[in-house]
Amino acid sequence: MKMNRTNTTSRLLALLLIALMVLSLAACGTKGGDKMDGMSSEPKNAEEAAAMHKELMAQENAILSENTALWEKVFMAADKGMTMQEDGKNYGDFLLSTIESAKDQFTADELKLIQGEAEKIRDIEDKLTMIEKKYPAAAQESLDGNMSMPAGNDMTTPPDDGSMQKFPAFEGKDLDGNTVKSDELFSGNAVTVVNFWFTTCNPCVGELAELDALNKELAEKGGEIIGINAFTLDGNEAAISEAKDVLSKKGATYRNVYFPSGGEAGRFTTNVFAYPTTYVVDRNGNIVGDPIVGAITGKAQAEALQAQIDKALSADMG
Repeated sequence: MKMNRTNTTSRLLALLLIALMVLSLAACGTKGGDKMDGMSSEPKNAEEAAAMHKELMAQENAILSENTALWEKVFMAADKGMTMQEDGKNYGDFLLSTIESAKDQFTADELKLIQGEAEKIRDIEDKLTMIEKKYPAAAQESLDGNMSMPAGNDMTTPPDDGSMQKFPAFEGKDLDGNTVKSDELFSGNAVTVVNFWFTTCNPCVGELAELDALNKELAEKGGEIIGINAFTLDGNEAAISEAKDVLSKKGATYRNVYFPSGGEAGRFTTNVFAYPTTYVVDRNGNIVGDPIVGAITGKAQAEALQAQIDKALSADMG
């Protein structure tokens, strides 16, 4: 896979493992804030590049695993009112801008601390960008090994009786206002891929074009992709407009739907711990396998998603 600043935004999943919607943050990686000085030199080969990339990712995760209450304020400030982070921009700058917009929520000491942490992330991002440009294959190798689910996420625990878990029922609308009912949606498709995303999620936006291409492939097999933008729940008009704009810019034409936040599917969405997250649903509305955490631009995610799609299609034909 050729890596560029659009595709490699999947590495920012590590940042998005913070529970933006439920305020639950998972600590992953090792604390490495003091190791950055030793990584100032450029890697000499692909092996060193992969190791350095992985360590920098761990450092970034560690920074975001501390001072949880402060980061919660930062990410809540990046909610519906924020514009999409553009491809190629340094994520540390995005965080600093968000912190500035929410500075009234912090004491002077808290503001100084969180700004300093965001500046560290900006420095790490610069190093990651350098590695990705010079050693794309090594960086992708690091990415494929860095995806993980937050601790304590039990939203997909199967029922005790051994039956398959149903995707929560909903009656909502697509972004053009057309009614969408989950029972009709799932029963009408051999397989339905449901992708949870939000507008300011860099990895989410980075995979939209690939999801659209996959949707065209699935259409030939009787399936489709459905997007659920978490900001659009309850029919938020501003969020719908922003989502439609982002989808248009990325050339994504597959349906996106929303529904009431207080319903079964709305509560399910609230409990999505990482973005993007993708589910495969069969014709009976059953969830197939585990959720795919992370952008499908990642090799591991793409392979896992395809395996689940094949399983659902095979069962449908059987």
